[in-house]
Amino acid sequence: VQLVESGGGLVQAGGSLRLSCVPSEFTFDDYAVAWFRQAPGWEREGIAAITVGDTIYADSMKGRFTISVDNAKRTAYLEVTNLKPEDTAVYYCAEYPFVPKKVWDHPYEYDYWGQGTQVTVSS
Repeated sequence: VQLVESGGGLVQAGGSLRLSCVPSEFTFDDYAVAWFRQAPGWEREGIAAITVGDTIYADSMKGRFTISVDNAKRTAYLEVTNLKPEDTAVYYCAEYPFVPKKVWDHPYEYDYWGQGTQVTVSS
């Protein structure tokens, strides 16, 4: 199973991006999907997830990040607005058939990962 992210790039502070994630073999109907990011020297941190029918955001990510899934297009999205230099990181999508809500932001709960897409925000 492969996930392919796209949509990253270099953007000025205050700008917006929409990241996409496409799986190679399945749809998101029966899977938990999440977005994480990792900046150099930092641990991978959870941004948001859709699991067990719920949409969950990390407290620090509420307001500027929006996760969504279009099952007809077999694509998961992460929209980010009002980008800040501290948002610079590699962004990953991840999936697994089932992830309990209480551990949605634990990377080890997910077996399937994309290669990541770099987001760089200039000040």
